[in-house]
Amino acid sequence: MNNNEQTGRNLRFVIIGAGMAGLLAGIKLREAGFHNVTIYDKADRIGGTWRENTYPGLTCDVPSHSYTYSFVPNPNWSHHLPPGAEIQAYFEGVTAQYRLEEIIRFNQEISRCVFEDGSWQLETQSGIKDQADFVIAATGVLHHPKYPAITGADSFEGALFHSARWDHSAPLDGKRIGIIGNGSTGVQIVSALAPRAAKLCHFQRSAQWIMPVENPAFTEAEKEAFRNDPGLLHRMQNDETLNANIERFSQAIVDPDSEAMHQIEEIVRDNLENSVADPELREKLRPNYRAACKRLIYSPDYYQAIQHPNAELVTDGIECIEAKGVRTKDGTLHELDMLVFATGFQADRFMRPMNVIGRGGAALNDVWAKRPTAYMAVSIPDFPNLFMLNGPNGPVGNFSLIEIAELQWHYITQLIDKVASGECTQISASREALAEFDKQRIAAAKQTIFGSGCQSWYLDAEGVPATWPWTRSRFAEEMQAPKLEAYELVG
Repeated sequence: MNNNEQTGRNLRFVIIGAGMAGLLAGIKLREAGFHNVTIYDKADRIGGTWRENTYPGLTCDVPSHSYTYSFVPNPNWSHHLPPGAEIQAYFEGVTAQYRLEEIIRFNQEISRCVFEDGSWQLETQSGIKDQADFVIAATGVLHHPKYPAITGADSFEGALFHSARWDHSAPLDGKRIGIIGNGSTGVQIVSALAPRAAKLCHFQRSAQWIMPVENPAFTEAEKEAFRNDPGLLHRMQNDETLNANIERFSQAIVDPDSEAMHQIEEIVRDNLENSVADPELREKLRPNYRAACKRLIYSPDYYQAIQHPNAELVTDGIECIEAKGVRTKDGTLHELDMLVFATGFQADRFMRPMNVIGRGGAALNDVWAKRPTAYMAVSIPDFPNLFMLNGPNGPVGNFSLIEIAELQWHYITQLIDKVASGECTQISASREALAEFDKQRIAAAKQTIFGSGCQSWYLDAEGVPATWPWTRSRFAEEMQAPKLEAYELVG
């Protein structure tokens, strides 16, 4: 990217969100010589999803050394799969290393973002106003908790909260605990709390396929080797075997009839068959859809945890919540001291509920009335100089979103450069380019394993998988350079 000082323009950047992607954007902009940068975050500290999720058992299912910025390796991970608290500490360390708190405004949620007279006018809920030539939306995907519509929640006398709003004042040991939801979060909580609870009820609406995974600790000798050998640490970040497996997995997603997908199905089926002794419980845990139709759950010990003497899998539908617990449709009252909603997030929100108005009065809520969409998951027509990191239709799944964000940033910098160099003053994807992209994307998405017949947060309101429907390597290729014929350059 050209240094903006060489163009005679002091371009102003506002980044929305101080999570993984927002921190990345702040670092890279400053490195490129753009120093008129502010990051706004709605919370009181950095971290995004790793700040907000603190539940027991929280672990990333991406290997530790892959879940780091390429330019900030970390030799000190404790385990092969990183615990959530260590990930948060990593991002806090990066923030300190790059002095990002100098440019972060905390407790400032952007409520309004309007393109007027060639620039973006922003306002926070507290009334602070700002102006920017560029807006980088790094708001993330999983940050608006989704609460289930269950009658009687207000009447429960015990502790009740969403997994992303964990109440650490609520005692756990020897308590009767209910967990509603069995995605990655619910599975991790059950594994962590089954040995501690007097009784643990896991309320399951639909079973999940579980991919077995080991999570050994790194030895002190291994960590010392990482500290002393930068080459070894680099190889850990760029593990060829892991990368090959991820690419093979993405190919399996795209081609449900591939050998790779059949191998995945065999692994998860064998894991169920060999891990659960009771045939009745085993059948309750057997999904009625294909592996990876929902996001695959990686766990070293869920099947063992749900077979713990104190644990119970409840598959009868929930009738209501009462003062003393959860009543299921068979009439049973499951008495509880604590109830946790591990029910995920509203994955279609992205920047919303922020009121975003583009060129000519185009309202994002109207543009996204049918489904959230962005060209190459980055740019929206009529919203010039606004770019998204981990926006709609990008790759999500069992791989590092840090890598995805870095690829996207490489792409976005080339768009910014068109303005920084004086070639134009506004740049955004054309309507025609997005329409063609969406046409191809939707057709491909319906053929992926995600479209094979299950309910998941990957699906949009019309039941179409909203994720990137091609391989990870194709995404990396697309991010190498923008196809400028797909963009509208103004001024």
